Amino acid sequence: MPNVFRTSRAGLAVTALSFTLLAGCATTGNPDDPLEGYNRAMFSFNDQVDKVAIKPAAQVYEAVLPSLMRTGIGNVLGNLGDPWIGLNNMLQGKFAEGMSDLMRFALNSTWGLLGLLDIASEAGLPKHDEDLGQTLGRWGVGEGAYIVLPFFGPRTVRDAVALPADMMGNEPFSIDHVPTRNTVLGTRIVHGRSVLLGTERTLDEAALDRYAFVRDFYLEQRRYKVNDGQQARVYEDFDDQSAAPLGDEVDTAAAAAVERLELVGIGELAFDRETASSTHRN
Repeated sequence: MPNVFRTSRAGLAVTALSFTLLAGCATTGNPDDPLEGYNRAMFSFNDQVDKVAIKPAAQVYEAVLPSLMRTGIGNVLGNLGDPWIGLNNMLQGKFAEGMSDLMRFALNSTWGLLGLLDIASEAGLPKHDEDLGQTLGRWGVGEGAYIVLPFFGPRTVRDAVALPADMMGNEPFSIDHVPTRNTVLGTRIVHGRSVLLGTERTLDEAALDRYAFVRDFYLEQRRYKVNDGQQARVYEDFDDQSAAPLGDEVDTAAAAAVERLELVGIGELAFDRETASSTHRN
């Protein structure tokens, strides 16, 4: 329990610091991004942290561990998040999906050797992606402005407010043993980044303005998740001559860019990881 409170205070401190910084920033004409000046600076900062620390660690991780072992680690990490996903599904009134998530966790934690094997998916229990930000959206809470938090990456005000609870509900943060918790958290970050290696080139070729591209993709995929339905994709800074056509590869690159800037990996993006893996290049 003390660890939960420490995690909550840390998350609230990051959120409060960001809002303090935002208060002093000039606004822009974009209604979704009134704090674009601050956001662009923080986007660049997070991107540099990724390039200096996270990406190199992910490259070493991939070079050292065989593919089968990395798959098992990914299964374990995904299994840890299923109870929180199930709770949010139930809070949204999706009881069948919530029960499916809890059954996934029970099945993979036992017969799946603590989640090492994803036998729940083979048994017809699909992996879902829910968090408190989506739950608040389903309850009618407005998303607010787009903001980029230090280290935590792209968010809306609604998602930023929900972040401390998502951190507490996310399994690694509920582990009382500090070395174990830090090991699990570090592994989650590095493993998640390793899945996305090789996507930067696609993103750079697709977008004239990487910041605007990632922002628009983030907002659209969050609205898609909240509404549980298809929404039209609109990306800024595209034209017929200089930009790649919209499609699975570009969507994957945008999703990868968003996720690699969310350095603690709170919440999984709803994109095809198999497609991301297929675009990977060492």
